[in-house]
Amino acid sequence: MKPFDDRGGPGIFNRLLIGAALLVFASAGATAVAAFHEVDRITSALEINEPLVLGKDLARSDPGKPQTLMILGSDRRPKNNSEGAAGGRSDTIILMRLDPSKKATAMMSLPRDLKVQIPGHGTDRINAAYDLGGPRLTLKTVKRLTGLSINHVTNIDFSGFYEGVNAIGCVYADVDRRYYNNTAAFAYINVPAGYQRMCGRKALQYVRYRHEDTDLVRSARQQDFLRQAKQQIGVGGLVAKRDKLINIFGKYTTSDIRGRSEVLRLLKLAVFSVDQPIREIHFEGQITAGSEEENIPSYVTASNATVQKLVGEFLGVRDTPGPRGPRRHHRKESGDLGLEKAPGAGKEQAVQAVQAGAGGSLPIYYPTVRTRGSLFTGPPRVYRIRGLNGQRYGAYRMVLKKGVVGEYYGLQGLTWKNPPILDDPTEIRTIAGRKYELHYDGDRLRLVAWRTRKAAYYVSNTLLQSLSERQMLAIARTARRL
Repeated sequence: MKPFDDRGGPGIFNRLLIGAALLVFASAGATAVAAFHEVDRITSALEINEPLVLGKDLARSDPGKPQTLMILGSDRRPKNNSEGAAGGRSDTIILMRLDPSKKATAMMSLPRDLKVQIPGHGTDRINAAYDLGGPRLTLKTVKRLTGLSINHVTNIDFSGFYEGVNAIGCVYADVDRRYYNNTAAFAYINVPAGYQRMCGRKALQYVRYRHEDTDLVRSARQQDFLRQAKQQIGVGGLVAKRDKLINIFGKYTTSDIRGRSEVLRLLKLAVFSVDQPIREIHFEGQITAGSEEENIPSYVTASNATVQKLVGEFLGVRDTPGPRGPRRHHRKESGDLGLEKAPGAGKEQAVQAVQAGAGGSLPIYYPTVRTRGSLFTGPPRVYRIRGLNGQRYGAYRMVLKKGVVGEYYGLQGLTWKNPPILDDPTEIRTIAGRKYELHYDGDRLRLVAWRTRKAAYYVSNTLLQSLSERQMLAIARTARRL
């Protein structure tokens, strides 16, 4: 069901990249000394703009104790940094938990269309709190929803997105399908499917895309972009670019954080957490029907019990089981995997790829099974991609749609045998003489890859990671070479 569309703003990556810069600069490799050398510069950057005045709504924490940060991404800086209305809506609300005693740093995004009670204003989407009362009312709303004590709030103007992405040298991203619009009704975009390098403008169009997607799919796409950026850049790359990032951080950030002692306290927490992975707590909810004609909005809804379960996972940093997004009833995979044989459709894709110029140095593998009811979205995309060393590689992408809004999966081939997306597999498993590289996100299998003498290939899950491990492995195992 298509949600009510507010044609809103930017993506999650700039919020976390810039807004969580305190954490990034603490990641100075094996030594904490370099991080502490940045204290004065970060403190000065935070003081470029007026502070957020949040008073008693923020919780105080003892030195060395865990802290919870709220990061807001909005289409404009609030006119009044305390009670006043912002004149815009918060596109992103992220909660981050710094707790060195845990095995991971927790991150949870709240869907912008989440139905909540806004103190003093009644029922509305959670992002309306920013428009009605700026960061302070958003803080009160999030506290009322979750019951969490929040120690600091950082508000980011999305104008920093271009500069932030370009400052880190752009990002190689796996795009699940073609994103296209050239009408006045929605923002312009023309991003093709497949693994590709994305810089400021294209990356912004990609992460902010909303037409034909639900709020949960959009959030999953943003989180996926963030994960791939983090995987590629690494700690060393971010530290090497810290001069540019600190300048961007100060230019587009407002926060309650003030003073060298408070910055130092946060940096110490971040240094102790530097070796921890970021664990995403995926929000679970249902999307209600809406009607643009009758001016009835669509919401993401979640019961209080569900919210409290997610809060427990956030504080305990436990993996959220199952796919992202709405809960669905899944059949037990004792025998029927929910797959069907479709070698003819797959071979047709392979033939089209050869006709478009693939083959030869890039042998074509194609899927012979697919999830029941899914269909190829059109001919495969055959293209070239420029690698890290400037060399151009052959590539192709086949895309299948599951029949559910926003759920596309596919098969990618590359003559680039060591692309960043295939770095550090979680597990290598040998099946029928072929080595498969398994890349997980929490408990869900995100990619299944294999390599030949000439090329690398992988099967990608949907953004909501709704294909099971057994489905993913079955599609990869039965892939056939033309």
